[in-house]
Amino acid sequence: MHVIQVKAGSEGRAVELIGSFVDPTLYSECFVPKRELMKKRRGEWSLGTELLFPGYVFAQTRRPGALAQALRAVPAFTRLLGAGEAFIPLTREEVDLVNALTQGSGRARTARMSTAVREGDEVRILQGPLMDKRAQVKRIDERKKLAYLEIEMLGRKAVVKLGLDIIRN
Repeated sequence: MHVIQVKAGSEGRAVELIGSFVDPTLYSECFVPKRELMKKRRGEWSLGTELLFPGYVFAQTRRPGALAQALRAVPAFTRLLGAGEAFIPLTREEVDLVNALTQGSGRARTARMSTAVREGDEVRILQGPLMDKRAQVKRIDERKKLAYLEIEMLGRKAVVKLGLDIIRN
């Protein structure tokens, strides 16, 4: 799996353009990872989605050089990440993390809300993508229904926000 850098805010459009201008035999999947989270508007909580990695599109390819060349035909900023002519794939651990966090297929894969219960001072995750990632959770914001997960992605540490609904026990 490789990462394509795009203009922030145009991730969905970039996937559409890649689908139109790039030979589909060059990749098996091209998607924008998203996350579900709760947002409070006018005093009411509602489920929404946001980009998990703004400015990036993920593509599964066995031919990164040919994909990078084909991306030049896309009428938008699209650049396969790499160093010079070497295009760096995600590590097995990074691919496993993206696959573990997100569900779905097609152009969007989504990290669903996780559910947890508070037991005294501890928060126990009952379901969702955070279940097996408790050791990586660095902070929980119960008021905003968010968990901050520290991950290593693209060779550097990053903190991503994931939705976490804590049920009072």
